[in-house]
Amino acid sequence: MWPVRYRRPMPGASSSTRFDRLDALRGAAIVWMAIFHFCFDLAWLHFTRENFYADPFWTVQRSAIVTLFVLCAGMGQGVATRQGQEWPRFWRRWAQIAACALLVTAGSALAFPRSYISFGILHGLAVMLIVARLTAGAGRWLWLLGALGIVLPQLMQHVFFDTRGTNWFGFTTRKPVTEDYAPVFPWIGVMWWGMAAAQWLLDRHPTLLAGAVPRALQPLSVLGRWSLSFYMLHQPVLIGVLMAVAMLRPA
Repeated sequence: MWPVRYRRPMPGASSSTRFDRLDALRGAAIVWMAIFHFCFDLAWLHFTRENFYADPFWTVQRSAIVTLFVLCAGMGQGVATRQGQEWPRFWRRWAQIAACALLVTAGSALAFPRSYISFGILHGLAVMLIVARLTAGAGRWLWLLGALGIVLPQLMQHVFFDTRGTNWFGFTTRKPVTEDYAPVFPWIGVMWWGMAAAQWLLDRHPTLLAGAVPRALQPLSVLGRWSLSFYMLHQPVLIGVLMAVAMLRPA
């Protein structure tokens, strides 16, 4: 792995400095995800008849939302390493993500016993963040790594990776039956690109990433800072409200 190099640290920036524009982008992804999940819950509870597993209108949106999330995570790592974030701080955040991933597996097993989430977006982030951190010093090579990461699953597929214990690599011959699936490949490629983009912006156009956001978008910045908490809470709230409505509506 490449050693982490901190080139051109941001003047006066510490490991706790926030980048409002990046937070706002993450907040926008959160809002989009919540709307998507609300529509999914409507279909799951039979308020609508949308097919979220086959209709391109929904499947493409799902891929776009995950892309935005992973891209933001990669950019966050690019910023963190340039700020000199130490490993203990990294591991504290990583532990929160990993713990939430386990909770998602447990909760989905109760709601979807046949298609529970064994390796969804949080599981993928937990693995990919470690890889991204270890390769942060690759510099321009991150662009090439990202391209390889995205293309590789199209070139390497084997039935060995079709089980729950191995499909997290991403080299499956068929998509697993699960409510959420975000394998390391190809998504690590998106994270590498996000990290490369953040490093490039900090080197050449730091104000594009570190500048202030318009007042109207500040709520998105706040939401982006609490993305993990919102992620874990929004579905129980949405499902609870819709189930209450379902119980109250006429038969």
